[in-house]
Amino acid sequence: MRHEILLLGLLVGCVNFLFRYLPLRVRVGRPNPTKRGVVGILLDTIGIASICSLLVVSCVPEIIHDGRRLLPTLVGFAVLGLSFWKTRSIILPTLLSALAYGIAWKLLTDL
Repeated sequence: MRHEILLLGLLVGCVNFLFRYLPLRVRVGRPNPTKRGVVGILLDTIGIASICSLLVVSCVPEIIHDGRRLLPTLVGFAVLGLSFWKTRSIILPTLLSALAYGIAWKLLTDL
């Protein structure tokens, strides 16, 4: 097995774990007005972890072949994370990150 594939699997696994673990730690000590509990928080974070894992796995081969795709991919990740943090929904952040990636790709490749 190539070491790049193993490294990619470890990276995606670690990020996926952090997306599921950190919301449980961040909310400790805060009053939870909706009383969803640990299971509710965990289920809410599965969506963003899945989208980010798919984004990493689908983008890394493209970035390896064409280095110009790195910055638009990072823009897509940033928009995904920020919009999910603000909305706590997965639908709108997914669409916004795809749009941000496309706009960043168009602007950066036309230079």
